[in-house]
Amino acid sequence: MRKPIKETVLNTNANTAARDGFEKIAAFMDMGTNSARLMIAGLTSNNSYSIISRQKEMIRLGEGEFEDGMLKSDAMERAVLVCRNFVRMAKSFNVDEMVAVATSATRDAGNQAFFLEKLKKEADLDVRVISGKEEARLIYLGVSSGADISGESLFMDIGGGSTELILGDEKNYSFLDSLKLGAIRLSMLYIKDPEKPLPNGVYNAMQRHVRSRSVRAVHHLKGSETKIMYGSSGTIQSLAEIARHNIHAGNSDFKAILRLKDLKQVVSDLCKMTLDERRNLPGMNPKRADIITAGAAILDTLMTDIGIEEIRISDRELRDGLLVDYLQRLNHPLMDEVSARKRSVLRLARKCNADENHSETVARIALELFDSAKAAGLHSQDEALRELLYYSAMLHDIGEFISYSRHHVSAYYFIKYFDLLGFTQDEVDIMAANVLFHRKTAPGKKHPEFTNLNEKCKEAVKIQSLFLRLAESLDRSHAS
Repeated sequence: MRKPIKETVLNTNANTAARDGFEKIAAFMDMGTNSARLMIAGLTSNNSYSIISRQKEMIRLGEGEFEDGMLKSDAMERAVLVCRNFVRMAKSFNVDEMVAVATSATRDAGNQAFFLEKLKKEADLDVRVISGKEEARLIYLGVSSGADISGESLFMDIGGGSTELILGDEKNYSFLDSLKLGAIRLSMLYIKDPEKPLPNGVYNAMQRHVRSRSVRAVHHLKGSETKIMYGSSGTIQSLAEIARHNIHAGNSDFKAILRLKDLKQVVSDLCKMTLDERRNLPGMNPKRADIITAGAAILDTLMTDIGIEEIRISDRELRDGLLVDYLQRLNHPLMDEVSARKRSVLRLARKCNADENHSETVARIALELFDSAKAAGLHSQDEALRELLYYSAMLHDIGEFISYSRHHVSAYYFIKYFDLLGFTQDEVDIMAANVLFHRKTAPGKKHPEFTNLNEKCKEAVKIQSLFLRLAESLDRSHAS
């Protein structure tokens, strides 16, 4: 059984925070469809970390989006205002690094690029948009790091725009999925007047919608033997609190558990209430009162269909997963397993039956060329880009099982669209382009795969694809 990672939570005012005892301070931000969350953590010299501050603000970024696929001006302004305040707070702690991600609402928005540029200009914040599966992976890291897990468990997070489902044990996940089901998304589709009680027919229609969107995931999860389920997110936490206050008279035994039969009683009560009555319901977060019934429909349907009788409530979430992922990248002593990035690369290589001995040899030679060229002053690329060269080398021949003569082209598309976990889109683009140009023609103006890259990526590919081409030539026999 893996024990949860212990954390220290400091009650520190941002204006008086000191760096004493911290070798590094980092901020982690998750901008979701409903809320934006910030966490600031300090890494200490004795291989531990402390949570300095946690902040959460409701922004309703996805409000109105699901009608036409566009983020609305008011929603973007709310998000920018909150992000600007979060950045100021992070700077007041003198953070060394800020990691910010956006999920469903931004991921699905047709005006995503405009919004990201707005955040950069008006809030001084670089935000990377993560895929649904990457969101699920980070949730798994966050929740599993704070739980006593023994054997296979199911993890669920219900957000405003999507629901993530993960199957995993104390060491790794075996299944990741992200469904386009969220409390805001479902409310906008089916609840026309949130002020009034919800007719049974509307609730039943929401359940049918949930089943139609989750049929493949449910089929897979019903086949697993696990009956242990962990739930994160404000929606699940709120439903558990409502059940505890209204069914169990505030009994603390039910603070961290929600039973399916209690959830169904809560649903029955919620559907009969007006919005004002829901807001005043003991245990209810008033800010969630207009979307809680849709969130309950998602949880009720999935627990029923998968066959789960109770769910354990976790207060950890995606931003905790960002911290764990960050520690893994630093090879922090608390993280003793292979990084998600390397696991994901090896998984793709092995699915394509790549020659790992040859790939490792090419990777070693490419890194030697990289290091010696840097020592000679021929380039100034950093360790993060050096790591991408290694992964590019590990994947450079994965297209051979389709066609040797065009294996570089096939490999390019595999890398671009396999959904490699733990990488930003720029990092994926660099690796794909490195592999595309490791043989035959060099990158140039006639290649859209190169010209569509930003300037930083272009500079990386010019140098790295050359090192990869040379390294491949130095092991043409595959004999190391």
